[in-house]
Formats: sequence, C-alpha cells, structure tokens
Amino acid sequence: MADAKVIPFDDDRSRARRRPGRPEEPSGAGAGPAAVRELPGAAREPVPVPEPRPEQEPAPDEPAAEAAGWERRLAGGLAFLRRRVTGEYEVDEFGYDAELTDQVLMSLLRPLYEKYFRVEVKGVENIPEKGGALIVANHSGTLPLDGLMMQVAVHDHHPAGRHLRLLAADLVFMLPVVNELARKAGHTLACAEDAERLLRAGEVVGVMPEGFKGIGKPFSERYKLQRFGRGGFVSTALRAGVPIVPCSIVGAEEIYPMIGNAKTLARLLGLPYVPVTPTFPWLGPLGMLPLPTKWTIQFGEPIPTEGYPPEAAEDPMLMFNLTDQVREQIQHTLYKLLVQRRSVFF
Repeated sequence: MADAKVIPFDDDRSRARRRPGRPEEPSGAGAGPAAVRELPGAAREPVPVPEPRPEQEPAPDEPAAEAAGWERRLAGGLAFLRRRVTGEYEVDEFGYDAELTDQVLMSLLRPLYEKYFRVEVKGVENIPEKGGALIVANHSGTLPLDGLMMQVAVHDHHPAGRHLRLLAADLVFMLPVVNELARKAGHTLACAEDAERLLRAGEVVGVMPEGFKGIGKPFSERYKLQRFGRGGFVSTALRAGVPIVPCSIVGAEEIYPMIGNAKTLARLLGLPYVPVTPTFPWLGPLGMLPLPTKWTIQFGEPIPTEGYPPEAAEDPMLMFNLTDQVREQIQHTLYKLLVQRRSVFF
C-alpha cells in the first residue's frame, strides 16, 4: 500500500482568508522585508520591498521670490531718482558720474553690445588690475560706436571691473546733449594735460589716434590704419610711466560702409564729413541704423614704459619708434583677426 500524501492541517478560518488561485502569504513574525513567498516547484525569492522615499524640501515660492526681486529693483530705482533730483550724487573733476554710467548708460549700451554686435573680447587680462594704463585702438565705422563698445568690453569683462576713460575730439563737446552725456560717461578732451592727470590718478585711459581720418575713411580703405599723429599719446604714457596696451577692433568698419562724402554739405554744417552709405540718405532715418556685424575686440600685450628716464618723453626718435611699434602691432592683429573670422555678420 502506497504511502499517503500528508496534507497540512488547515481549519476553515484559514481557508476563508485565502484567495482562490493564489498561494498563502506568510504572516506573523516572518512577514516583512525578509519574508519569502513559497511557490510550488519554485525556489524561494525575496519579495522586493520599496525603499522609503526621502522627504522632499518644499519648493520655493517662485512668484513670491520674483515679486521680491521686482520690489528691490523698484526701491533701487526710486532711490536712484531721489538722488538725481536732490543732487546727492558725486562727480569727479572731469564730470564723470560713476553711478549714472553703471546703472543707466552701460545698461543702454549692453543690448547693442551683446545682442546686436555680439562682441567677442580677447586678451582683456592684458589690462592691469590696478594703476594707470593707456589703451590705444584703431578707429572706424563712420560714427564712433567702437569707442563705446570698447568701454563696455573693459567694464564688463575685466576681472577688476575697471572703467575706461575715453579721450574724445573737440566736436563731441560742442554738440548739445552729447556733450553732457560724454562728460557723465567719463570722456574728456583729447589733450595731453587731461590724459596725464587721469593716468597719474590710476585710471585706464583710451585713445584712438586716427581720429576723424579713421572713422571717416572710405569703405575701400577699411582696416588700413591711418596716421597716428605725432605720437603725443606715447609722450603722455612716458611721462606718467604707464604701460601702453594696443587694441584691435574688427567689425566696426562694416556698420556704415562709406561709399561717398558730401563735402560741400559737410563744410556748410561745420562737420569733418557727411557720409554717403548704401542706406543713407536714401532710406532716410532708417538708413542711420548700423548693420548688425559681428565684432571682435582684442587687447594685445602691454608695452612697458616705466623703464625709460624722465627725459625720454622729449626724445622724438624714441616717440617715433614706440608709435610705430604700437601701430604695427595693431595692424598685424587686425589682419590676423580678419583671416580668422568666418563672416562679416556671423
């Protein structure tokens, strides 16, 4: 007689708790993370237990944070206006208003610098972190936007956030409104006395020796440097004992391609030139919009001057050699940047 299969005892209550078609789940002390389910003909496998979820930090209230930011900006703007109305702000002896320049003028120029001309800056670390320095750059573009873009480049990209004090021509300070804005932005008359005072005070000074010959040259002579004058900027740097930093700007030549000059009208208006471009005066005020060219501003290695004796500033041969060295370095960098750029607009 065959042995009988032993069936474990099961009462009615335990059968009632079972679900049809499913094996009985363990209960009691064996249940939990270490519990295993026993299936007919299968090996014992651990039952996966989900890990407890970490407590999440409450998300910040973004609308409230944004509202607080707007309130701070509004409060700052109102405080700025109050100081303007009451006259509780400072300007230096040249009329430079640092607060107005940082909060208003730079903010107005920055979209043109970042979005329109998409200026790329190279070698800004060549400008000293402190002390005076003379930046010498090429000049072009029919309107002097290159000087303003260079000012934004120094202010926004230099590690020390330095301010560039530009030397401007007499005409700038003869024009209404422009005269006042130029003074507030830190520009001063292009004379040796003012430049030397700024340099001795530890300021970064910018000069464009080509002057009107540079910005008013025809499009056919683009990126060909004009004369750098008699080297007065070199004499000023030697007297102040500050380094000369050559600067090359590519992209400004094409914003207003000058194909002609209305000389008669220029004489009547007392202007150095009246440009004729592919869009001006044919399109009227719309023709005054600059073309959205892609710019590159590169600051070259500084040329030291502190090693020269005091009487070196009176040596015409030395001034000629240093002027030629600065000019050649700027011209060489211009050619190099022109070879590297992919397109006028991209």
